[in-house]
Amino acid sequence: MLRILLLIAVLFIASCESTPKKSEESQRKAAETNTSLGRNYMDLGQYEIALEKLKRAVAHDKTYAPAHTLLGILYETIGETEKAGEEYKLAVRYDPTDGDVNNNYGAYLCASGKGEDAEKYFRAAVADPFYSTPAIALSNAGSCALDQGDLDKAEAFLRQSLEYDSKLPGSLLPMARISYEQGSYLRARAFLQRYEAVGAMNEESLTLGYDIEQKLGDQQAANRYRKELMERYPGSSQAGRNASQDRK
Repeated sequence: MLRILLLIAVLFIASCESTPKKSEESQRKAAETNTSLGRNYMDLGQYEIALEKLKRAVAHDKTYAPAHTLLGILYETIGETEKAGEEYKLAVRYDPTDGDVNNNYGAYLCASGKGEDAEKYFRAAVADPFYSTPAIALSNAGSCALDQGDLDKAEAFLRQSLEYDSKLPGSLLPMARISYEQGSYLRARAFLQRYEAVGAMNEESLTLGYDIEQKLGDQQAANRYRKELMERYPGSSQAGRNASQDRK
């Protein structure tokens, strides 16, 4: 009888010890499920429902960094940048070595005009051996340095990025810009052509193409960029200058 009572006591103690662990696991699972739902609703543009799901995720497990990261992205999307920063910071606190977490916070800081602070997070992202897209973090670091006017640092980051992914549009276009600013117009053309092979033409690339061809003296190529720029972006400053030239 004594042994039966002891066995019951042991089983009771074991069940008490396992309950908190089981509870933690179920809370993490609930956080993961709601985060996944939140991401899906964000993709659908249903931000209000997405916000509800992501808030529910961190209510289940406040240390679940992916939920905080998605909250940061969502808050940025709807223009609540201060709240976005708070969420990105929490994500880094709870998962300080994760590549995605660090890259997203770095991108936020750069967009907020804190490029010097952003750099260490981009570097931390690249240092994560499990981060699948170091080229993107390096590209972001390069673009951030370019925004600050540091062409040498920007070029170094962007070249590293292209070593990982030679066709990354986000690195090719700024390299074309840097080459142009450095007066290396043939190199600028080469980078822009590489960009055009993989990226979408936009106002920046068309304007840059026009400027490059003007410097190289290829008026026919410049006119092609000019024509497309005026057709796609008639309100752009470059298109306005071109239209003014036409009226002279």
